[in-house]
Amino acid sequence: MQPSNLPTIFSITESELDLNDLLAQVTLTSTGAAAIFAGMVRGETKRGDAHQTEYLEYESYVPMAESKMKQVADEIRERWPVVEGIAIVQRIGRLYPKTPTVLIICTAAHRDTGVFDAARYGIDRLKEIVPVWKKEVGPDGEEWVEGDYIPKPGE
Repeated sequence: MQPSNLPTIFSITESELDLNDLLAQVTLTSTGAAAIFAGMVRGETKRGDAHQTEYLEYESYVPMAESKMKQVADEIRERWPVVEGIAIVQRIGRLYPKTPTVLIICTAAHRDTGVFDAARYGIDRLKEIVPVWKKEVGPDGEEWVEGDYIPKPGE
């Protein structure tokens, strides 16, 4: 199958993430493996400055974010041509602890084809280049959490 015929989903949504539905959409009859990354809201952070989180507020510039998500999917297909289906979905809005915020799914015929690496690459690149911002709200106040990515000219 040509990459243009393979299932690829990338979206920003305010709706609850449905793992089963997304997995069904990126699964082919030849699929034998799926690597799934789910990012969640932590209520308790122990790394760095330990603190409590009441909720996160995610915002995004949707047209640009979805364009960058497509770029991530294209990069995955270039690096791992055996990947069959790809889903990259980021939730925005007010999200509470234990709530999934992002799902990355990569499917392939077999587990030993790089499908785990492809999913890991997907979340790492999403964090690096997709314009999604989060504000962390806790008992001690609120703070915008900054990422490390600074766009280069033309990005």
